[in-house]
Amino acid sequence: MVVAPAKAGRREWIGLAMLALPTLLVSMDLTVLHLAVPDLSEDLRPSSTQLLWIVDIYGFMIAGWMVTAGTVGDHIGRRRLLLYGAAAFAGASVLAAFSTSAEMLIVTRGLLGIAGATLMPSTMALIRNMFHDEVQRSRAIGIWMTSFMVGATLGPLVGGALLDAFWWGAVFLMGVPVMVLLLVFGPKMLPEYRTDDAGRVDFVSALLSLIAVLAVVYGIKQIAEQGPTLAAAAAVVAGALAGVAFVRRQRASSDPLLDLALFSTARFNTAIVALLLNSAVMMGINFFAAQYLQLVHGLPPLEAGLWTLPMTLAGIPVALLTPSVARRIRPAYVMAFGLLVAAAGFGIITQVDVSGLAVLVTGTVVLFVGLAAMGVLGTDMAVSAAPPERAGAASAVTSTGNELGGALGLAVLGSIGSAVYRDGIADSDLGAVPAEATASAGESLGGAVRASAELPQQLSGDLLDSARAAFLDSLHAVALTCAVVVTVLAVAVAVLLRNTGRPAGPPDLPQDSPDTPSPDLRTKTAASATP
Repeated sequence: MVVAPAKAGRREWIGLAMLALPTLLVSMDLTVLHLAVPDLSEDLRPSSTQLLWIVDIYGFMIAGWMVTAGTVGDHIGRRRLLLYGAAAFAGASVLAAFSTSAEMLIVTRGLLGIAGATLMPSTMALIRNMFHDEVQRSRAIGIWMTSFMVGATLGPLVGGALLDAFWWGAVFLMGVPVMVLLLVFGPKMLPEYRTDDAGRVDFVSALLSLIAVLAVVYGIKQIAEQGPTLAAAAAVVAGALAGVAFVRRQRASSDPLLDLALFSTARFNTAIVALLLNSAVMMGINFFAAQYLQLVHGLPPLEAGLWTLPMTLAGIPVALLTPSVARRIRPAYVMAFGLLVAAAGFGIITQVDVSGLAVLVTGTVVLFVGLAAMGVLGTDMAVSAAPPERAGAASAVTSTGNELGGALGLAVLGSIGSAVYRDGIADSDLGAVPAEATASAGESLGGAVRASAELPQQLSGDLLDSARAAFLDSLHAVALTCAVVVTVLAVAVAVLLRNTGRPAGPPDLPQDSPDTPSPDLRTKTAASATP
């Protein structure tokens, strides 16, 4: 007879609140800089290439360092790594706020990314170790994911408010008080977990994992922004080769940086792929929705950001209530149903027209509700599939998969949308519009808006009408593609994960299933828990 796991108490739930704060800030920092770009550009005078690095380096470094950071946390202690990361994040935030050159800001943003990479897997891994009861853990992950969603949405809004009152550097300083709070109360409220027979950290493997992730993410982002180029393809190939070398080194090592046995279960692998695709369709449609709000409907950035609030507000109760629903219905079926709801949301977006703000908002709310359910249960399934002593590595793989999924969504869906848009412009009757303006419009909707500003009113209107019609065709094509992807994913999840049990069951039922990690993985190392 299986003994029921111990329930978490007040200390664990207070600790969860502490863990939600850095998660919220890390996600805010992914978007908070966007509104500050004009002011910092005027102050620091970065080149176009430097500006791209200022914006992108943070996400690149988070993606590249998460696997290493998660495994280091398993070695030295997850609370210790979290506190080290909080101190580094606060220090780098101050340096970024007072940067005096573009080069300095690039470096400090990179340091912020490295610090952020230590925070994400540490918070998720601590949740895995603090909440042993599966129902409580699912609920805790729902709260954790809610903080991430709220942070991503609040980034532009808080950034806009700070920029109205202060200089551009203020957007970085908002995280300092929170990190100080974590440093003061974290040692008292958070338990420490680490692996007893940790061994040494393989820095060669760490470098290979960094090169693999950075090169692939960079190449995909370049394809999304500039189309297929030789440099972008070379980056993806180089990243793939580094990834192959990393895997071979892990297989040959007696003390690998990443235990590949994590990938020996169908439950873990399916959840990771599902989360990657979940992130891909979400990021892809968000990219096009943002352009619609600003360039088709003509909203200023802050007002456009406000129109993204409904989907976040709708996703919060879903993230919190989904674990309770999964107690009564198999998680695979809950996730599959959520994905079908998301497919319906994408279907609504295929009906958006030039004046379809309400239709777009409705569609994004519906799809976000469905994807939120998938995100909560998929994350819980991936993290709980690993034994407690490998929670840091599993959390890092999950977070890295989300990052790669976002980059993949921007690249693939962006390429599909761009191709449809270019064909739409090419088929438009713009004979009276100067060739230079037509060429600029053919590159992007933003290019069309800029070109139209220099044309007479009649020609400007013709160009904008054609560009917006072409963009709507691209939005519809992307939404339809996403609907197909999540529908297929819903079927795959329902079939492949159908034998995965509910988060909790009668204590006399066996808890192991065909997808339970192998005994070798569960007993390879012993974990210690020190209050």
